[in-house]
Amino acid sequence: MVAERLAVLKAAGKFKGEFSAQNHFLGYEGRCSAPSNFDADYCYSLGFTAAALAVAGKSGYMAVVRNLSKSQDEWQPGGIPLTTMMNIERRKGKDMPVIRKSLVELDGKPFKQFAAHREAWKCASLYLCPGPIQFFGPAKVCDGITVTMELETVR
Repeated sequence: MVAERLAVLKAAGKFKGEFSAQNHFLGYEGRCSAPSNFDADYCYSLGFTAAALAVAGKSGYMAVVRNLSKSQDEWQPGGIPLTTMMNIERRKGKDMPVIRKSLVELDGKPFKQFAAHREAWKCASLYLCPGPIQFFGPAKVCDGITVTMELETVR
């Protein structure tokens, strides 16, 4: 529709530019819910930590925040040198330092929860949707952690 409209404008002498559409699939973005307070706080903390690392001249570090299942005043920002995450793998006939892929932990609690409900979830719409995000109110309602983190931290 944009191309057609611009062609009309060009014919009328009102548009002299060029137009080339660039498509993008917004699959994940289109299906995700709005960010929660946890998401916003976590991203802010990562950005602040990254800035602190940069100001301190710590290049080659990945910003991290630990203790995310606890209250924010117990979160621990830090940096992990990228070299500590490197493994040597053979790629295209040469040994290369790479960060090892992280796969789903089949013995972890989140996957076990999925496996326990897999048959029921195949045919029924039994997915968890947090619903409208509540940004203000009691912390119990507004500042909860993700279901995956909850499963991983419950002992």
